[in-house]
Amino acid sequence: MAKYIKIHPQNPHPPRIAEAADILRRGGLVIYPTDTVYGLGASIKHPKAVERLAQIKGVKVQSAPITLLFHDLSQMSQYVKQIDTPTFKILKRATPGPYTFILPATHRLPKIFQKRKTIGFRIPDNPVLLEILRELGEPIVNISIKDDDEIIEYTTDPELIYEKWRNRVDAVVDGGILEKTPSTVIDLTEDTPVVVRQGKGPTEHLW
Repeated sequence: MAKYIKIHPQNPHPPRIAEAADILRRGGLVIYPTDTVYGLGASIKHPKAVERLAQIKGVKVQSAPITLLFHDLSQMSQYVKQIDTPTFKILKRATPGPYTFILPATHRLPKIFQKRKTIGFRIPDNPVLLEILRELGEPIVNISIKDDDEIIEYTTDPELIYEKWRNRVDAVVDGGILEKTPSTVIDLTEDTPVVVRQGKGPTEHLW
C-alpha cells in the first residue's frame, strides 16, 4: 500500500519533502504534482525502478514518452549535449515552467537509455516538486499518469489518484488539485525550434 504524503502546495513542509525524496532515493515509485498534471517518477539512479515505471504504463523504456525532471539548468546541463547560445536563451526564458524540451542527450544517461539520441527535459514550476528534486539531488525519470481515455479527475485529484494507484506505486504526494492541461513540448534539436505539442506554456515570448 502506497504512502499518502500531503504537502502544502506553496509552503512545502521539509520533513514531508524529505520523506518523498527518500522513497525515490531508495528506488521507489512516487506520484507527485507538477505545474501541469500529476506525474509518476523514479530516480535516474535506479534502472530497475525505471523499468518498473515503464511496465506499469505498458510501454518499453527505449520508446516510452519519458521526460527527465531537473531542479535547475545547472543540473540539467550535465545530461544535455553542448547547448548553443540561442538554445540556452530559450531555456532560460522558459524555466522553470510548463515546457518539455526535446534535446540531444549525453552518455551520462543510464544504460537503459543509451540507444536514445534525444530525450525530453523539463524543469517544472511547482514548489513541491522542485523541493523534492532539490532534496533528492538527482533527476527524476518522469511519465505522465494521464491517459487520453481517462476521466480527468483521476489525473488531477490526488485523493482519486491514490485510490487508483495505491497498490502499484510506493507513495502519492498530495499537492492539491491540478489543471488538466499538459506541458508544451518543443523540439530544440535543429536550428529552428519546433512546437511538437501546444500545451499550457505559451511560446510567443520564447524566441
